[in-house]
Amino acid sequence: MKLIQLHTLEFEEELEREIEENPALERTENKEEETYEAPSADLENEGSESIDTDFDVNDYMYDDEPAYKSTSNNYSADDEEFDNQSLLTEGQSLYDYLLEQIRLANIEDQDLIIAEYIIGNLDNDGYLRREIKSLVDDMAFSQGLYTSIENVTDILVNYVQKLDPTGVGARNLQECLLLQIEKKVTADKSVMLAADILRSQFDALTNKHYNKIIQKFDIDEDDLKDALEEIGKLNPRVGGNYDTQTITINNEIIPDFTIKVIDNGDKPADVIPMLNSKNAPTLRVSHEYKEILSTYSHDKKSKEHKQAALFIKQKLDAAKWYIDAITQRQNTLMQTINAIVKLQKEYFLTGDDKSLKPMILKDIADITGFDISTISRVVKSKYADTPNGILYLKDLFSDSLTNDEGEEVSTKEIKTYLMEAIDVENKRKPLTDDALVKILKEKGYNIARRTIAKYREQLSIPVARLRKEL
Repeated sequence: MKLIQLHTLEFEEELEREIEENPALERTENKEEETYEAPSADLENEGSESIDTDFDVNDYMYDDEPAYKSTSNNYSADDEEFDNQSLLTEGQSLYDYLLEQIRLANIEDQDLIIAEYIIGNLDNDGYLRREIKSLVDDMAFSQGLYTSIENVTDILVNYVQKLDPTGVGARNLQECLLLQIEKKVTADKSVMLAADILRSQFDALTNKHYNKIIQKFDIDEDDLKDALEEIGKLNPRVGGNYDTQTITINNEIIPDFTIKVIDNGDKPADVIPMLNSKNAPTLRVSHEYKEILSTYSHDKKSKEHKQAALFIKQKLDAAKWYIDAITQRQNTLMQTINAIVKLQKEYFLTGDDKSLKPMILKDIADITGFDISTISRVVKSKYADTPNGILYLKDLFSDSLTNDEGEEVSTKEIKTYLMEAIDVENKRKPLTDDALVKILKEKGYNIARRTIAKYREQLSIPVARLRKEL
């Protein structure tokens, strides 16, 4: 179960860790293995100091080519295009960058300690989310440094917030944007208006009450558009360009499956699923360990040799079990993806979300014979490289609704129509949920307004008021 739920990168890491910890397990590229023969060992127990070594050496002298390598060719090529997509990259953290600057500033020793403490409490986006009073209390208890709220605030404003990147040390989004816009020393009307809006009309801005802003500053729509354009250039996450630690992982997706569409001319096209070759390593039990076990098994008198034989037996058992577990993992993944392709063949051929059929975990469980929990483990962490792009398998699953014609349709199909309607709406007068209900009803979907609201939230689409544009 643990191996099944790992995606390709995690599986590679787990495999390397297992090979490193178990010297009896090793990779091989050879398709043909030599046959090793050795006499069986009968290491008997001798008194209270004896150990359990009841095993047959011949159990470990087998052709260890995994069965899945010889019975199936549903594995993609070396997938070289994905080899460099998950790299370790070195970079300077925001914390180190800020410390480097503050230590070069003209600041007294105690104030420097406070400034460093403030920097240490910034989050990854560069914000100070904690209350100043909490910092004052923490420094008193943890460092024996007694100061005041006023002093810490002064150091924050006059030292930390003066550091690069501009906007760092802000206590909220409004302050972050203001720090950036106020640094622009300019007589530009749009910049000055943008600063005034952020300073005194921030709530109206976030709620898109544009008419209120226009009336407040006695401006026209063009003036407001120019000011909004300036605000749009500001960065709400000034710490986002820095690594959160010295070494970070670039988490680009490495597909676990490849879905290929084969054109058969006049005949219907075939959809062929394949497993990423990185998920199908060729492993074997170490020949060296087999030979050592065979040698030690002949010595029935030496206690040290019997102990060594038991240790080797444990490692060989673990290696055999791990190879079997990987075999089972590959079979489970292939049966699952085959079942998905069988149900969603039309979608893979067209790439159109409207071709998606309603599909739940139980549907795949019924086809494969696996438990629903097993299917869930497979799909929740796996991606497929399809002709229409990289796809998260879980996105293929959806509930069903019945349209006016009595047909069951996928909720994802309805969400697609919902997004299309919102994409083409008049942004000056965005569609309300009631209006969206009417549009979908015209397409044959009788959906309640609360259901529209639920789908809209699932798609991260804000309410009509917040979609309004000038």
